[in-house]
Amino acid sequence: MKYSVLDLAPVPEGSDAAQAMRNTTELAQQAEALGFHRYWMAEHHNMPGIASAATSVLIGHVASVTRTMRVGAGGIMLPNHAPLAIAEQFGTLATLYGDRIDLGLGRAPGGDQAVYQALRRVGSDDFVADVAELQGYLGDPQPGAAVRALPGEGTHVPLWILGSSLYGAQVAAHFGLPYAFASHFAPDALEQAVAVYRHQFQPSAQLDKPHFMLAVNVFAAETDAEGAYLRTSMQQAFARMRTGQRGKLPRPVDDIDAEIGGAVRRGVDQALRVTAVGSPETVRGQLDALRAEYQPDEMILTGQIHDHAARLRSFEIAAEVLSGLSRAA
Repeated sequence: MKYSVLDLAPVPEGSDAAQAMRNTTELAQQAEALGFHRYWMAEHHNMPGIASAATSVLIGHVASVTRTMRVGAGGIMLPNHAPLAIAEQFGTLATLYGDRIDLGLGRAPGGDQAVYQALRRVGSDDFVADVAELQGYLGDPQPGAAVRALPGEGTHVPLWILGSSLYGAQVAAHFGLPYAFASHFAPDALEQAVAVYRHQFQPSAQLDKPHFMLAVNVFAAETDAEGAYLRTSMQQAFARMRTGQRGKLPRPVDDIDAEIGGAVRRGVDQALRVTAVGSPETVRGQLDALRAEYQPDEMILTGQIHDHAARLRSFEIAAEVLSGLSRAA
């Protein structure tokens, strides 16, 4: 089983976007050294705690400071963009960095209605049609076509479908594309979506059998108590986001219930339940249980951790654990 990184370039309280991007650079280089297969960035807008809004730009930077690891989007929110523009951006990335670039596609706006209007998206709201159009731009050259992605055509940048519902599973199966489920924050439809994807999958030129990626939050540390402490940053951030109080990634706290309330914390934990948290031994057991239950072809790990050194260590522990689990499989 392959294992990968999903990085939102978090901006911690007391820091700024410039430092977040330097942190991304260091984490990407460490991830490559540790054997992570992919390094994905995600598109979000109007969020003070996330610095990956210009996703393709940051992907290009990460690709420039790594050598072998795959780099890509997890994902680009296609309704925000004209398919031609995305084909040109990722065609350019593939031209610069070769067969290391992935393009994951989602249909959420990556922000609120005000963001959608500010992006001035004009055109189709049909996700399936947009995916097909984008696929055409990146496919074999069509010299007679009225519009061509230059650069882009002939690069065959691998497409992925991202989702948190049955719709994304059906789209991925229809196109014969790999499927990544947003189980790290919206796991309610996980079991059903994976079953639909695997059952309805139609082989394609890109993929001959289903390939499912499971997204997991990881807060790994030397002890269970330290892992739980690191996790409180994301618990706070998620609670605040639900009430419209977006901000930078909060500092961890000793008593999360005192900070956000027990009832709110239980709701947050339910949404974030696909999580491994604690010591290496504890995280090993949790990741192994997730692997056994969902049988993913790949796990992609994310961790919104305030302290950069602790975040680096968390991914280091996770890599050690997953490497061991892969060897034992």
